[in-house]
Amino acid sequence: MKWAIAIQEYEDYLLLERGFARNSIEAYRRDVLLLEQFVTMKGYEVMPEEIKPFVIEQLMIWLSELGLAATSQSRILSGLKGFYKFLFIESYITIDPTLLLEGPKTSRHLPDTLSFEEIEAILKQIDLSEPLGVRNRAIIELLYASGMRVSELTSLRISSLFLDLGYIRVIGKGDKERLIPVGADAIRFMQQYLKHIRPQLPLKKGFEDIVFLNRRGADLTRVMIFLIVKDLAALAGIEKTVSPHTFRHSFATHLLEGGADLMVIKDLLGHESITTTELYTHLDTEYLRNAILKFHPRNQNQ
Repeated sequence: MKWAIAIQEYEDYLLLERGFARNSIEAYRRDVLLLEQFVTMKGYEVMPEEIKPFVIEQLMIWLSELGLAATSQSRILSGLKGFYKFLFIESYITIDPTLLLEGPKTSRHLPDTLSFEEIEAILKQIDLSEPLGVRNRAIIELLYASGMRVSELTSLRISSLFLDLGYIRVIGKGDKERLIPVGADAIRFMQQYLKHIRPQLPLKKGFEDIVFLNRRGADLTRVMIFLIVKDLAALAGIEKTVSPHTFRHSFATHLLEGGADLMVIKDLLGHESITTTELYTHLDTEYLRNAILKFHPRNQNQ
């Protein structure tokens, strides 16, 4: 069974039988595509029903070595488990290769935050004389300017851009929409990319409305965005663990430090609960100390 056929049947199953939202289906599709890409990269030359547990284990090890967060690894494994459960239900396989696999243990910890100077250092590593350099600059600028999830960025559509008004429309978890204001620098590089670079790239059928394309004219994967960010951080000499999520966390933290209301940050990030937002608002003790000294009434006039 070819990968493309298996993936299409899985998408139909999630839509028609499970009633999943389009955004959720897209996330599951990307998980299976990631496995297919890994299999191709390793030269295993196997079809979906021929995958053995060790192949998926190797994929998870590779993702871990890349530095992908444990929560992201667990989510990808969950997506693959769903795919192979479908193949088992439909009798394409008799043994589920994911049945005994467990994801990495996750803990609720705060990712590193980049300072504004570190973000500037990363941006300076991008070669704007290269066409894809302009694309990558637009990606980094947008990640930091909007705080959007990497999955939201890879699925971002041209029809959701309102750059002349300074806004973009993002489809988040559960197909929930939110409008995010975007700053001048991000808009400038987005416009450069859309006007001068994207038209030069090949365009595969079905990706006409996708904003960020790869060299082959299809959408960029989350792992590809991760590698772009990781390489730029290394070039900038930053020793922290940097991922696309780091820009999301930095976006929220810098807004809070600048005085933004926590509920505003919650809405910009697309969180259901304020408790989730609070995980993104870790500030060092010196900042908190200064805030208390400045604003607490018992410290006034001292």
